[in-house]
Amino acid sequence: MTEIVTSVEALIAASKDVGIRRIVVQGALDDAPSIRLSPGQSLHGEGQSARIGFAAGSDGLQLSSDNRVHNLRLDAAIDKRAIFNDTSVDSLGRIELRGVTTTGRVQILARDKVRGGHVDVHGLDIIAADARSEMERPHGYGVYVLHGAFTLWNMQSDETVIISADLTGLSAGRDGAPVRGSGIFVSGAGDTGGRLNVRRLETEAVYSDGGIVPGTADQITGGVFTVYGAHVDVVRNRGPVVTYGVNDMVLDNWGVVDRWTAEAKITSHGPSGIGFVNFGIVRELRVNAPIETFGQGARGFNVYTGTVDLAEFDRVTTHGDGSVGIQISQPIGKLVVRRGIETFGGTGPSLVKGVVITLSAIGFSIKPGGSAREIEISGGIRTNGPGVAPIEQHGSVETFRVSGGFVAAGGGFDNI
Repeated sequence: MTEIVTSVEALIAASKDVGIRRIVVQGALDDAPSIRLSPGQSLHGEGQSARIGFAAGSDGLQLSSDNRVHNLRLDAAIDKRAIFNDTSVDSLGRIELRGVTTTGRVQILARDKVRGGHVDVHGLDIIAADARSEMERPHGYGVYVLHGAFTLWNMQSDETVIISADLTGLSAGRDGAPVRGSGIFVSGAGDTGGRLNVRRLETEAVYSDGGIVPGTADQITGGVFTVYGAHVDVVRNRGPVVTYGVNDMVLDNWGVVDRWTAEAKITSHGPSGIGFVNFGIVRELRVNAPIETFGQGARGFNVYTGTVDLAEFDRVTTHGDGSVGIQISQPIGKLVVRRGIETFGGTGPSLVKGVVITLSAIGFSIKPGGSAREIEISGGIRTNGPGVAPIEQHGSVETFRVSGGFVAAGGGFDNI
């Protein structure tokens, strides 16, 4: 049965009628209380003006199981949840969001009674959101991860609980008006426990600012963050990913990703905001556009834990003191840079595993414990800061080819 609703009162009544399977919203409905869809119900917008605005201080649309939301705008306060789920049901069933726009967060959690289900998202634009109030956060490597404007998290400690997902067309924030907290966040329960299996994670433009207080060493965010327990077949960043704040990683992986491709520019403006940081496993990483960081201690790419079998980059540029171009601390496979590495900073502080340490803006650094099967860099390695070496090597490399040379343009080596 289909019900067309044109008022908040009609929407409330339809959502409570289990005999109504399809609710169609016409026009703009304002000052709505939080609405819960019954299992099996779907909510659709008809026309460009279809919209639900939720009352101040109220969360928005609560999903139960086997719910679909199509072609609709949902507006809540930015620190509230425009879409969230009822964790007292046994399963998510199959949840589908398609052509949805929100202000306010989208949060789907597998916890309490929820022990299974699948999530499809195809076209979700989160205009504005603030996730900083969520205090239950993943923890690892000395830091806590702030939730995202979009958060999908399997929190069940039982390793037999598996949530699956297919996520395409996700965007968050606007250029100069980022979401607060992380941008796109997907996670399992941990290195052990419930898993999140994602077929595709495809993002459009993502702009985020964690709003972390300067000097905080135990909190981080990510523009796009695959956290531990997340196993993703393909991550594809079709649009730019930009972070603005302190400890705001642009792309961060703690999980397992088979193929990760970035097709547009990766940019970090804040202190200790890394372009791509890996603590998990990536089989193939291809960044087909420049990585550029501007903040103090904001490295371009690093592997501190885990490994990358193949990493290919267009160009890596950093500007801040302590901002290493590429840093390797674990064994990796093959690494290729097509258009060179350049750093402009000198020596300064940078966040490493929850501890602020002093680094120099070396172009390419292989730390003790780091090694590579093959490294190939075209376009050279250039540093511009005084006394900053283009390369630092403490680990083994089987094959190392650099065309374009090593240039320490900042000088300052007279007394070394």
